This record gives sequence, C-alpha cells and structure tokens, in this order.
Amino acid sequence: MDKEYDVVIIGSGPAGLAAGIYTSRDRLSSLLLDNGIIGGNMGSTGTIDNYPGFPDSISGAELAELMHKQATKYGMETTLAEAKAINIKGDKKVIETTSGDVTARAVIIAAGSERVKLGAPGEEEFRGRGVSYCATCDGPLFRDKRLAVVGGGNTAVYEALHLTKFASKVFVIHRRDQLRATAVAQEKALAESKIDLILDTTVKSIEGDDFVNRLILQNVKTEEQSTLNVDGVFISIGLKPNTAFVKDLLPLDEQGHIITDGQMKTEIDGIFAAGDIRSGSVRQIVAAAGDGAVAAINAKKFIDGD
Repeated sequence: MDKEYDVVIIGSGPAGLAAGIYTSRDRLSSLLLDNGIIGGNMGSTGTIDNYPGFPDSISGAELAELMHKQATKYGMETTLAEAKAINIKGDKKVIETTSGDVTARAVIIAAGSERVKLGAPGEEEFRGRGVSYCATCDGPLFRDKRLAVVGGGNTAVYEALHLTKFASKVFVIHRRDQLRATAVAQEKALAESKIDLILDTTVKSIEGDDFVNRLILQNVKTEEQSTLNVDGVFISIGLKPNTAFVKDLLPLDEQGHIITDGQMKTEIDGIFAAGDIRSGSVRQIVAAAGDGAVAAINAKKFIDGD
C-alpha cells in the first residue's frame, strides 16, 4: 500500500467500525485494516438482541454491514490485510501488513479476540470436517444433523439457538453444573425443545472417519466416560486477544490484553486500543462501540495537538 493516513484502525469489529465512523466524520483520512470478516466476531454472530435501537434483534452480519456503510459514507477506506507489526518512526507509526506498509499519525488497535481452542484430540484433525468455531458460518451445512456446542456462556448458548434452525438436535456441553450465560439466554435455551444440556462434562476426544461422528465425554464429578453420537461440534469456550503483533511494543495484562487508561490511550502517544482487545473490557458490542468512539475522539485531539 505504502500510503499515509491520519488514522489507521486495526480491526473491523464494533470498536473499529465505531472508531471509523467518528474519525471519518471528523474528516481525518482513515483506513480500516482487517484480515477476516468485516464485523469481527460480531459479524459471525447469528442474533444480537441487546444492542440499543433494535428491539426485534438484528444479526451480527447486518449490524456490521450497517456500521461499515456508515463509516465508508464519510470516506473511510477498507483494506483486507493482516497487521504484522507497528514500528515507531519519529512522530509517525508504520504498520507492517501482509499487503505492504502503511503510515499513520495515529493508530487505533481494535483487533478483538479469536476463539480459544478446545485442545482435545481430534480437534485439529477434523477442523472443517465437523469441527467448527462459527455457527453462523457453518450451520447451514448441518441440516437435519445432530450437533454439539461446547461452552456455557452467552456465545455458546446463542450459537446453539442458531443451530436449531438447521439441526435435528443440539447438545450443549458445559464443564460446570450450570451455564454462565445470562438469564434471558438460558431461558431461551431451556424453552427450545431441540436443545439438551449436558452439564458437569468435558470433551475428552473428537472422533470419526472422514467426518466427525462421535464425542468421548467425561463427567467431571464421577469421571465416568460416555459416547455421544453427533455429526458436528461447535467449540465456543472463550476468546483470547489478538495482540501477538504488539506484544513487544505495548504493555499487556496477564491475559494478553492491551493496557490503556480511560481515554483508550496506551503507553505510546498516538496509539490507542479499544474493544475486547483492551484490558478491562466487558466484552459487549455496545461497550466496544463506545470504546471506539472514545479512542477516535482522543486520536483527533492527539493529531490536533490538543
């Protein structure tokens, strides 16, 4: 690319998209960088029913499209490329990407998180052949199939609910004795006849022939093992921040999140972090969007010398 911008935003989740809306409306030349789906994890979420302004809910892909359209309306550019490193050169930041270098006066890091791997035997072997991390992406491939979702948080429960549109049965497997999802999410799951809960249980291995056809389970209290016949398994056990490309540049907390102050400022002047990637984030779409707005406002102040 070898171009220079006022602001480069790394990551196209709600934090990055909100930041782009604000920077581009302030007439700052802005570039959004992302190496995956526009919207990040939000973009692959089936149903969002807690974002203000959508009482009848909205899909993550729709919300991402609307936010991206709003930002590009005011001039934000988008490039699909992966940020590999950020180098400081005087008062400029040079972002190394898979499509070349790009220079910015300010950088907003909103690269979000990626799904945590289960680590069970068979997970890598059957990835793409019955093992998935995205119900919205892969759910339609499993019509009238028996599926499992591993996890007990909101994401896992909503993925299970989404899969009921296609599957004949969905088993939610969680290692604790109760789900961690919100009460509303749990109520929806319990009211869905296609969903069965398997609690106090872990997945010991994922097995099959050409494709997944069974899980070996273990009860965490009795240590008794059992076999569950399924045609696919969706893993939703948590997220880890995408901070590998800045681990030698910025201070991180114990979980690998970027440390910022309340203005989204990092230790380096002109570099901000917003959304799930920053330490202390509550990991909610509305909060991430708020972070992005705060980061953008302070990036503008930095550029203006305020």
